[in-house]
Amino acid sequence: MTWILLTLFIVGYFFIVIEHAIKIDKAATALIMGVLCWVAYAFLNPDPTILNHQLNEHVGDIAGILFFLIGAMTIVELIDIYEGFQLIIDKIKTTNKRTFLIIVTTIAFFLSAILDNLTTAIVMSTLISKIVSERKDRLISIGMVVIAANAGGAWSPIGDVTTTMLWTGNQITAWGIIKTVFIPSLISCLVPLVFLLFKLKGNFAPIDHPAKESVTNKDRRIIFFSGITLLMLVPVFKTITHLPAFMGMLLAVGIVWLISETLHKKKTETTHAPSSIFSALEKIDMPSILFFLGILISVSALQSANILKDIATFLSSKVNNDIAIVTGTGLLSAIFDNVPLVAAFQGMYSLAQYPTGHFFWNYLAFCSGTGGSILIIGSAAGVAAMGIEKIEFFWYVKNISLAALLGFITGAVACILIG
Repeated sequence: MTWILLTLFIVGYFFIVIEHAIKIDKAATALIMGVLCWVAYAFLNPDPTILNHQLNEHVGDIAGILFFLIGAMTIVELIDIYEGFQLIIDKIKTTNKRTFLIIVTTIAFFLSAILDNLTTAIVMSTLISKIVSERKDRLISIGMVVIAANAGGAWSPIGDVTTTMLWTGNQITAWGIIKTVFIPSLISCLVPLVFLLFKLKGNFAPIDHPAKESVTNKDRRIIFFSGITLLMLVPVFKTITHLPAFMGMLLAVGIVWLISETLHKKKTETTHAPSSIFSALEKIDMPSILFFLGILISVSALQSANILKDIATFLSSKVNNDIAIVTGTGLLSAIFDNVPLVAAFQGMYSLAQYPTGHFFWNYLAFCSGTGGSILIIGSAAGVAAMGIEKIEFFWYVKNISLAALLGFITGAVACILIG
């Protein structure tokens, strides 16, 4: 039955990959795949008490991720409705494609370290879609943002879910991960950047955004700075309260909502509707969220069946080299969610074997964080960007994957040399 479960995941994954060939939305495939994986697991583990306990536990974790994603999207959409991104667009004077790619890559790399890679991908993808008119140039820029966001999140204890897991589990220290992984992460970002710069040439025609009469410059600034500031404070909230990140995100949405409603009290009924937060909620890409849900449910079934842990154990027993094992885990994170993979390693290796701050844990943080960039659905940042700009799986493989792989390999070598 284990093989049936794994086969269902592989077949479902295949249909997601060929979405545009079969004309079936990937969200539908992902949801069917997720439920069928759990049906297979139900036959594998007939005890309903254990089954429901595991499912409820995973649904709780998944709900937290989805609430976080919905909250971040809501704030970004509200900022967009108020034309808040115009404040950044006005500062970016260049129309040179290569210079623009360097700018957005730099912003994404450092922003993800203090925000997180998922929120950074949402913010930067939305920003790029407001500036670059030609779709090919836009997709290359967003693909590079996914790589930069994942690389930036790998060297920060709050930049990625897996680094946060290792930090709270006392496997890594804040200064240790920065000192060891920053340069490899930078290299894993710069190598793809150089690679992708050759795909661009000349200037782009910027998108013209006529100003809305209903939005004042004061309102625009209030919503933009309050929204971005609250997004940045979500990791701080998590660190201080030890509550899940989605709680901080929901608080941020509530505060921005309150600010928006307060601003609208001063306006007439005709100007209220276009800038309402309800308009932002309507603009959220629900198919992408449902796709994310299906993927996470599928992976949770593999995790409950101990398939991911068995893979990690198999690698550990057959490959007598920790560096090779962790590197392989990074490559696997391009297909499987990196969270259960890292959780499996946390359960397999104790602090007695590898104490806090050991190279093994720092290298695991790097590989699991940056390996997901190799495929578009290998990371939360990639899935979010995929939904925002409707990026095709094979387009990403053809244009971005090789650059991401080269970055991963060179960064891994740098990490080994530094460590």
